[in-house]
Amino acid sequence: MEFRKIGIVGGGSMGRSIAEKLASSGIEVAVLELSAEQAAASRAALEASLDAELAKWGLTVSEKKVLLSRVHFGVDRAALADVDLAIESVNESLTRKTEVMRMLGGLLPPDRVIVTHTSTLSITEIAAASGRPANVIGMHFMYPVPKSPIVEVVRGRETSDATLAVARGLAEALGKSPIEVFEYPGYVVTRAMIPFLNEAMHIVMEGVASAEDVDRALALGYDFKMGPLEYADRVGLDKVLGWMEHVFRELGELKYRPAPLLRQLVRAGHLGRKSGRGFFQWDGSTRGRSAMRVAR
Repeated sequence: MEFRKIGIVGGGSMGRSIAEKLASSGIEVAVLELSAEQAAASRAALEASLDAELAKWGLTVSEKKVLLSRVHFGVDRAALADVDLAIESVNESLTRKTEVMRMLGGLLPPDRVIVTHTSTLSITEIAAASGRPANVIGMHFMYPVPKSPIVEVVRGRETSDATLAVARGLAEALGKSPIEVFEYPGYVVTRAMIPFLNEAMHIVMEGVASAEDVDRALALGYDFKMGPLEYADRVGLDKVLGWMEHVFRELGELKYRPAPLLRQLVRAGHLGRKSGRGFFQWDGSTRGRSAMRVAR
């Protein structure tokens, strides 16, 4: 299938990152936001992200201009009526996602595939709200989308083979390796990541080592790009807590129960990079020293 125009509902960090990858692959993108102010803010955030890449020689000025010309932010739902495929990328809330799915099910032609972008929620439950569950599939993109080589393609109970083929085709058009997953709480990546993040947090909470030393040990010892605590800070500690709570609630296994230290940080408003403080101090996207004291 050829993808000429794709719609995205939600221009947050993931929505923008997906839009950037689509546009860099030559696809027109219509991003739907709730208000004109949010649409303008999302466009400004995308431009700032591209400027950061420009400063690192990651792209040229002409490439930035072409990319921005392909991404259109707005509030008019009619802009999605002629898309080849739509992607729901709103906050990780079942209520919000089902609302969007209901809207897309009533707006798009009956043969269009609808993708829900979620890291933990039930594809089957989200798809039911669309009125066309056979046409709905999950695609869990990894942030930052332009650089990550994989995407989890998650089938709900009613997802058809034809819908799966379209999702795999999109993944391949974006140069990504699709990982096919049958719906289960946490899928593959998030389910495996949660105990790793949780154990690193417990090590800090128990005073075994500082956040800085835990990350250094694991990043250097296993050749990771960054340590688990920096990763959690970059994702957002509130988002990580949401992952853990959902998978723990679904499966009931203690390895998924959030570390008390994580709850404390979120309650204090220390959410990681986006708040300027989490396990580390942050200056924009630059990580500073550990913000945690070893409890000895």
